[in-house]
Amino acid sequence: MRKTMAGLFAGVGLMWACGTSAQAQELTIFWAEWDPANYLQELANEYEAETGVKVTVETTPWADFQTKAFTEFNAKGSAYDMVVGDSQWIGAASEAGHYVDLTDFFTKHNLTQVMAPATVKYYAEYPSNSKKYWSVPAEGDAVGWSYRKDWFEDPKEMEAFKAKYGYDLAPPKTWAEMRDIAEFFHRPDQKRYGIAIYTDNSYDGLVMGVENAIFSFGGELGDYQSYKVDGIINSEKNVKALELYRELYGFTPPGWAKSFFVENNQAITENLAAMSMNYFAFFPALVNEASNPSAKVTGFFANPAGPNGEQFAALGGQGISVISYSKNQEEAMKFLEWFIKDETQKRWAELGGYTASAKVLESPEFQNATPYNKAFYETMFKVKDFWATPEYAELLIQMNQRIYPFVTAGQGTAKEVLDSLAADWNATFKKYGRNK
Repeated sequence: MRKTMAGLFAGVGLMWACGTSAQAQELTIFWAEWDPANYLQELANEYEAETGVKVTVETTPWADFQTKAFTEFNAKGSAYDMVVGDSQWIGAASEAGHYVDLTDFFTKHNLTQVMAPATVKYYAEYPSNSKKYWSVPAEGDAVGWSYRKDWFEDPKEMEAFKAKYGYDLAPPKTWAEMRDIAEFFHRPDQKRYGIAIYTDNSYDGLVMGVENAIFSFGGELGDYQSYKVDGIINSEKNVKALELYRELYGFTPPGWAKSFFVENNQAITENLAAMSMNYFAFFPALVNEASNPSAKVTGFFANPAGPNGEQFAALGGQGISVISYSKNQEEAMKFLEWFIKDETQKRWAELGGYTASAKVLESPEFQNATPYNKAFYETMFKVKDFWATPEYAELLIQMNQRIYPFVTAGQGTAKEVLDSLAADWNATFKKYGRNK
């Protein structure tokens, strides 16, 4: 999800030295195939109308996005000038020299203040706390929740809930409340279930889901600077968070052991669950009556707080980076200068993109534009991310392998699972010389 600008200015200088015009009239941005990419193309068309520079947003299905991108990077190909890459890519892409170092660009345009702080930290900066930046926050995203307002606001349900739990039925402000509500609405005999959570272990679905609990319970995945994980990933806070996530799985619809964003939207549109976890990027379908018959009675809330009041959410979204092998780096930088303008960020949000601009996010106009924008605003200042080191894919596989059998089948204990994961990660970091 981040971008590289390290060799940017050197590259531009080389182009001029060789007598090559840097005034490219065409740019190509590579991204995954989904609605935000279409919105970016609309925005790019407006850039072309202003400047005469044609910008094409080339897309590929999510399933092969990473593979196709890194195949081109590793070949030092120039098919793409920019990429809206996943946040976890930043370590691998920057250390391998695929991204241009954007640190000077950040300083010139004061982007650490312009963009929401968490988006700078996780979409742009690598290594952690290094003040070196490789991408411009582009598509902000995080995990939030949708819920069935008509179920929650039914007088009989409200009365029954208060009688059983002693407080009013409302969108949960804590994970403990969410657990109660999930239990209350879990009625398999009526084909009505309490909650839909991420469980798919093929990429980062399950891990992202569990992170929402871990971060809000005050836990962390490890120290991103020292690579220490002992006593952190397997802390008591994380044990309790994982235990609760396993308990919530017991209130999901049947066959929910491989569920991600598609199924979790269906939990709402098909009247299956009272609450559903999902990325904000997929909420537009839930306010569209064509795709959600219950759109008028669907509400949204930010990830709840943990037992000590901490409230964070797992980060999604991407940053836009300049590819170091591009022959059009100077023109790409001009596009980024246009993209970060306040008026462009406002327009990006109007088109449907999830801006990371703090000024736009904080505006009443943005927060009132959709039923979920207020929750999105609240969330984007409280997000955390997975490891962004080059070996993140191995770390992700290891976490999936450890937590999936526990969450979906109750194998082992949460403490045993996280102790084993700590050992896995220690071995991985040792193999790559990270935790010397």
